[in-house]
Amino acid sequence: MAYRFILNETSYHGAGAINEIVNEVNNRRFQKALIVTDADLVKFGVVKKVTDLLDNANLSYEIFDQVKANPSVAIVKAGVEAFNNAAADYIIAIGGGSPQDTGKGIGIIINNPEFADVVSLEGTAPTKNKAVPMIAVATTAGTAAETTINYVITDEEKRRKFVCVDPHDIPIVAVVDPNMMSSMPHGLSAATGMDALTHAIEGYTTLAAWELADTLNLKAIELVSRSLRDAVNNDPKGREDMALGQYVTGMAFSNVGLGVVHGMAHPLGAFYNTPHGIANAVLLPYVMEFNKDYTGEKFKEIARAMGIEGVDDMTQDEYRTAAIDAVRKLSIDLNIPQTLDEIGVKEEDLDALADAAMADVCTGGNPRPCTKELILEIYKTAYSLPIQKQ
Repeated sequence: MAYRFILNETSYHGAGAINEIVNEVNNRRFQKALIVTDADLVKFGVVKKVTDLLDNANLSYEIFDQVKANPSVAIVKAGVEAFNNAAADYIIAIGGGSPQDTGKGIGIIINNPEFADVVSLEGTAPTKNKAVPMIAVATTAGTAAETTINYVITDEEKRRKFVCVDPHDIPIVAVVDPNMMSSMPHGLSAATGMDALTHAIEGYTTLAAWELADTLNLKAIELVSRSLRDAVNNDPKGREDMALGQYVTGMAFSNVGLGVVHGMAHPLGAFYNTPHGIANAVLLPYVMEFNKDYTGEKFKEIARAMGIEGVDDMTQDEYRTAAIDAVRKLSIDLNIPQTLDEIGVKEEDLDALADAAMADVCTGGNPRPCTKELILEIYKTAYSLPIQKQ
């Protein structure tokens, strides 16, 4: 069996990495960028860190800052129009998952206009051409959208999110500069960090997991577990380690897939506009409990990577419980909500949410086979199960 692994052409890491953008633009002879971002990142001066570099190098650009959380079909279409109106030839996406996903959608449609309706890109669409070249500048440590072949768009008309998986959409350059993440508020740092942990745990246990991806995901679990608390408090070393950890798991899960945590989290974003990291963080321990008997010894290695001592002396039940407890303890320490009712989920929507989760492309990678009935039970358990906060 052949295993495929797709990565960025180039990535830059560490404080000051954004300074390499100008060299990349000049070396690739790009002429004009459409900067895809959101209004808050413009307002708070994050985008200016990049545009100052472009201005000083006399490089041309226009800014498209209409991106919202959980970007919609309409936003992608507006971005396509902005790209054409700007006569741009490449994209610089600045932000977390939403600007990166929007940039991917724009870039694919520009070079594959037969998918201009956006919704036809769902799943593994048969695009023929590589997307417009994109330089992806991460401002959150969690989504790893700068290095994945996946993007998620919201169909507001049908109240659903759909996942697109396309090797043609991967950014050619990823810039992972922890200084670009220093303005993240505590809550966003916590949520995106738990998103990264979810990627690593799901990528490690997904049906398509194999040794190369496992090595990356275990290292990511270790990096996130040891650094996320410090990163939330804006410690520079914590920020740097989180920036690396989220990228490392992005390299892996992009190539092996995820599981039903993401399958269940996507509908929450579509129904309630729930931030993706929060949705994942709430659901992760409940799904780990659901999956534990289908994971062999992998929870032992998860527990070890999270710093649990003595796992080799534990029984299978003990190390599985230890892994789940470590995830829950980290979530509680970060003040993440622990139940779905805390984040505004309505009990009467659970059945429809289960339908949507069953239709999500991520669900098929779950190590334990899923049915709507089983997913509904997870939602019900996560809805209001009392958790002992420590």
